[in-house]
Amino acid sequence: MPLNSPRHAAAPAGTRPATGAAPGPLPAAHTAPHGAPLPAAHTAPHPAPHPAPRQPLLRVEGLHKGFSVDGETIRVLHECSFAVGRGEVVAIVGQSGSGKSTLLNLLGLLDEADGGTHVFDGVDVTGLREHRRARLRGDRIGFVFQQFHLLERRTAVANVCVPMVLGGVPLLRRRAVARELLESVGLGHRLGSKPHQLSGGEQQRVALARALSRDPALILADEPTGALDAESSELIMNQLLRQASDRGAAVIVVTHDPAVAARADRSITIVEGYTRDG
Repeated sequence: MPLNSPRHAAAPAGTRPATGAAPGPLPAAHTAPHGAPLPAAHTAPHPAPHPAPRQPLLRVEGLHKGFSVDGETIRVLHECSFAVGRGEVVAIVGQSGSGKSTLLNLLGLLDEADGGTHVFDGVDVTGLREHRRARLRGDRIGFVFQQFHLLERRTAVANVCVPMVLGGVPLLRRRAVARELLESVGLGHRLGSKPHQLSGGEQQRVALARALSRDPALILADEPTGALDAESSELIMNQLLRQASDRGAAVIVVTHDPAVAARADRSITIVEGYTRDG
């Protein structure tokens, strides 16, 4: 058929090409003059994107651990598998003797699993030699224990400085960091006090400041509020949550306290040595 036949002729302005039905006028939105804005329905912004998922800092798969007692192996943990993201707060809960502290020791590289995979900060630490585990532990992990573990003959400042001494931080810098951290936990007036001069809540705040002194990527807290009054417990939890929200640290808290677990982003329950979310 010739190109200038009616079938190839240009359609009149404002009409659709013939498709077998009688042509009709286009809607007004499609006949706007060149350069004119489209109707508001066409200029609405795209929906806000969903927040990006947290990048995993810690991942364990099939982690298990047992102890030898009188020649017999007692399995404490079976096939533990989960991940913890940067900036996430996770509570580990379960009955006494369920393996919570054992799991925390494995995550903190204080002990080695019998099997499974353990990846921390992009490094597969499964079977890693002790000197490398110690370096990761000192540089990237902060510990808060229920029993404080402070040096009795050292001041609050000196206790907070201990991880920094081991890390080679210069004297003036570590003292400045220690003072700043102690002030942040409300102990600016207790810088020169020794443990026996502090209350239990104050000692735990010193221990928390010590755990934060290397700006850790992972904070592990074993019953950090178990022996504290309500006010001290609130302060400790607020500081841990702030490290997650402001510094992007992953925080894992072992607790029996439902109020503490409720403040976490999620809980991991240990039942008969197995882990499950919720």
